[in-house]
Amino acid sequence: MGGLSIWHWLVVLAAITLIFGVGRIGNVMGEVGKGIKNFKSAMSEDEPKKTTDASMSAPDALGAPAVPEQKSTVNHG
Repeated sequence: MGGLSIWHWLVVLAAITLIFGVGRIGNVMGEVGKGIKNFKSAMSEDEPKKTTDASMSAPDALGAPAVPEQKSTVNHG
């Protein structure tokens, strides 16, 4: 009662097919596939820029002052 069984989904799928038709659903799914493919290719093009641009990872790259290293004077013995 709480969830939808496979039969409910089949009835919904049949109703959608009758309303929109098989050709239109195929066109929409094709466009969705093209969109996903374009998204993946755009994401793969952006990744090399992030890994090869090491100049932005330096602390002073954005004009921030460099923090000098401080030596510890605590005796651990």
